[in-house]
Amino acid sequence: MTASQFSALFVSALFSNMVIKLWLAYRQLDHVAAHRAEVPVAFREKVELAAHQKAADYTRAQLHLGIVTVVFELALLLAFTLGGSIQWLSDWSSATFDGALLQGTVLIVEVLMLQALLEMPFDLYSTFNIEVRFGFNKMTLKLYLLDALKGLLLGVVLGLPLLLGVLWLMARMGELWWLYVWGVWVTFNLLLLFIYPNYIAPLFNDFEPLQDEAQKSRIEALLKKCGFAASGLFVMDGSKRSTHGNAYFTGFGKTKRIVFFDTLLERLTPNEVDAVLAHELGHFKRHHVFKRIAFTFAISLGFLWLLAQLLHADWFYLGLGVTTQTTAIALLLFFMVLPVFTFLLQPIASAYSRKHEFEADEYAARQTDANELVSALVKLFQDNAKTLTPDPLYASFYESHPPAPIRIAHLQQLGERK
Repeated sequence: MTASQFSALFVSALFSNMVIKLWLAYRQLDHVAAHRAEVPVAFREKVELAAHQKAADYTRAQLHLGIVTVVFELALLLAFTLGGSIQWLSDWSSATFDGALLQGTVLIVEVLMLQALLEMPFDLYSTFNIEVRFGFNKMTLKLYLLDALKGLLLGVVLGLPLLLGVLWLMARMGELWWLYVWGVWVTFNLLLLFIYPNYIAPLFNDFEPLQDEAQKSRIEALLKKCGFAASGLFVMDGSKRSTHGNAYFTGFGKTKRIVFFDTLLERLTPNEVDAVLAHELGHFKRHHVFKRIAFTFAISLGFLWLLAQLLHADWFYLGLGVTTQTTAIALLLFFMVLPVFTFLLQPIASAYSRKHEFEADEYAARQTDANELVSALVKLFQDNAKTLTPDPLYASFYESHPPAPIRIAHLQQLGERK
């Protein structure tokens, strides 16, 4: 392949992705608007029209922001690559710092920081305009900036040594460097799974042991019934940032813990909490977490092998507007343009995730009352302003969970069978 051919392929894929993303977004906009006037039949006894319309308006507001973001991200990627920004930053780093390892590290940090700063206004608008307008945001600007600072410091403490290690291995380990890098990447991610609950998550939120003894006893009985051992049941102060509710498992091995947002516990009945927890336990019992981790590690190995094949390909660099060939630039370019060439695989990943959600629902329906999970989900759809009428094609690309009507109907069928 020549550099000009790869440039043409890259630009074609980039603009094709943008067209598809915009087409899907406008389909979603039209579909949600067309169903805004009335609540779907299956939900009319549970959801008020005002709540349904709020969800429609919230969805459309996020979509409008998403449309602008898609165009901006395309322009930014073109500016970094064919526009010459990465080459310019590389030249500056080489002229300013000594040593290939330091120069490469500075270059990657520069690009990541620039990208984060340029994309921050979109996140600020979402948090302090859209989320405020619909009554979800509880975060102050001070807390937002403090979170950003903590994230930056974590990146320095955890991410910078990883980056230095990867670049060193790429330069020193010969043709099989990608195997060594993969081993470091796997080890790093497993380490994060262990330390996240006790050392990282508490930097951003407060976690208190569940105090409600009656509810605690119910949950512990359910855990025992399902054969799940956790290091504790915790309540997270999610309300200091948002009114959105959730529950999740975190940690690995002996550090596993169950976390409930305080907003979720305030909204759901004890039976509904049990049903939501049973769903999460379903992910554990069906080994979804381990399957996803294994899949991620396998894919990362394949991508690192592919990067090794491109490392010395002139057309790869020149086709993306870069004349300097270094391991740092190869790593940076590869992971910047990879989403361009893998976007059309997204429906497969989404379908795989939705399959897991159906399986977890089936498990929950066997352990608890399926109707309680239906009731809990309806409340969560309302509290999170999740549209009940997504466009099917849009959902097939982006939705990691089954659309509300399909999921609720599936649960009702499970309840009838039981």
